[in-house]
Amino acid sequence: MENKDAVNSDDQKPGFSRRFQNVIRLGYVSLFTDISTEMVLGVLPYFIVLDLHATAAVLGLIEGVAESVNDMFRVFSGVLTDRFGKRKPFVLIGYGLSTIAKPIFALTNSWTQVFAVRVVDRAGKGTRTSPRDALISDSISKSESGKGFGLHRSFDQIGAVVGPLLAFAVFPFIGFRGVFWVSFVPALIALLILVLYVADSKALPRHSSPFENARAVLTRDFSLLLVVLGIFSVGAYNYSFVLLKASLLGINQDDIAVVYATLNVATVIFGLPAGILADKIGKLPILCVSYVAFLATSFAGLWLVGYWAYAFFIAFLFGSYLAISETVQRAMIPDFTKAELKGTGYAIYYMLIGVGSLLANSIFGTLWTNINPASAFEYSIVTSTLGVVALSIFTISRRKSRAQAAIASSASGPTSTN
Repeated sequence: MENKDAVNSDDQKPGFSRRFQNVIRLGYVSLFTDISTEMVLGVLPYFIVLDLHATAAVLGLIEGVAESVNDMFRVFSGVLTDRFGKRKPFVLIGYGLSTIAKPIFALTNSWTQVFAVRVVDRAGKGTRTSPRDALISDSISKSESGKGFGLHRSFDQIGAVVGPLLAFAVFPFIGFRGVFWVSFVPALIALLILVLYVADSKALPRHSSPFENARAVLTRDFSLLLVVLGIFSVGAYNYSFVLLKASLLGINQDDIAVVYATLNVATVIFGLPAGILADKIGKLPILCVSYVAFLATSFAGLWLVGYWAYAFFIAFLFGSYLAISETVQRAMIPDFTKAELKGTGYAIYYMLIGVGSLLANSIFGTLWTNINPASAFEYSIVTSTLGVVALSIFTISRRKSRAQAAIASSASGPTSTN
């Protein structure tokens, strides 16, 4: 029987339409899930090292494997959501796994048990991410996609700000295991919102093989876009090195959380405006702005020394880059893929970003440790400069080709500059 509550983006009109409510509800799901997740992540490293007496190397192993599992499941779920023509079941499974994992952390007595639970938690995140992004894009028109993903990103990052603050507020009274138990409450609220209020989308199942779907997705333009994203991603270090730079600038351990909060506040501020602006003037130019923001962050990391306040400036710059890039990149995938292959498109995108992140952080960390932090920032300055140049060339080339296509066919409507 056809789902009467299913969303279909074909009938969308600009503005916060009735169908846009699906995106807002998914935003609330992410908000409460991120409160829960960041409550756990705010204390989990200390729990592993201080309470379970594991080493820093063990902590690195747990996080490295967990994030690899996350990336792997993003690929699988992206392919499967197109295969079956369903989004919400995979989203529900993913959020369900993460919700169940939260209180189980409180029952662990060894780092190996934490390892297993952490892998389940990240498998849940990986399972939901590609289908959720496909569901967001299914719920709105392409002309609203920047606004949709920007709004969702803002909800998500509000949770990332509230979660750690809540954990540190209650920790003195309930301890590590108490925080894990309490984190189950917002996770459960998120799951209930998803089950009761989020509608699935109408998608045609694809009975062809995943390899055939991938070949169909990898058009010339999408492949070139992936090359550009790949060039930039191999130098795009993550927030951990921003916090390490903060410590070099004189920020003590007790205040590092404030630097991290500054970074997350920037992502809340810039996510939605970046998405709205991308809808108006084009996603590729706004993505280029994010690359320039990252380049500025790297120059700041290289040049700014000797004063603790610089740490907050660098964190804010980095947060603005994250907000803009993650919003716009997620919003532009539907522009390069067919509606029934969005899941596969997101799977390929997340696979590329995952590999790029692994390479970037490994190279950046090796340069930081074995040479000096300046050489690491210099490496990222080179790669991000190349990324800006490549993206600029791709943007100009795409505009020219679409303008030529419009001239060649008077029957075609006005084209976007995305």
